[in-house]
Amino acid sequence: MIAHKFRIFLAATALVLACQAAAKEPLIFMNPEQEARYNQLTLELRCLVCQNQNLADSDAPLAQDLRREIFDMMQAGRSNDEIKTFLVDRYGDFVLYKPPIQGNTMALWLMPAVLLMLGGVVVILTVRKRTRLLAEDNKESQ
Repeated sequence: MIAHKFRIFLAATALVLACQAAAKEPLIFMNPEQEARYNQLTLELRCLVCQNQNLADSDAPLAQDLRREIFDMMQAGRSNDEIKTFLVDRYGDFVLYKPPIQGNTMALWLMPAVLLMLGGVVVILTVRKRTRLLAEDNKESQ
């Protein structure tokens, strides 16, 4: 009885490993230029479920699916712009690591500069206030 259960366990394990191996089957490119193009595209596109990772670096199942989708579109002869347009239409500008400057992405581009300026103003005001307080304390202690 135990030997039978062990065989079932081994068969299930082998099946799972075979499925994982099939899911990670290597991509075969027609030439090195196509592989370089693929690598560049996956670096320019963001994984939608990971925290600030590109498709090339992500191990998430969705990233694997998107990498396969990009590969299939490349094999079908689609250009980089067509592939990016397809992904943007499907997932929005968030999929691009460098979203275009337009009305709905303006905050993404301006917010770092605005926050930096606000931080600078706070630092300047704090330093001035402390300097003034120190000067007043020095006058009182004399």
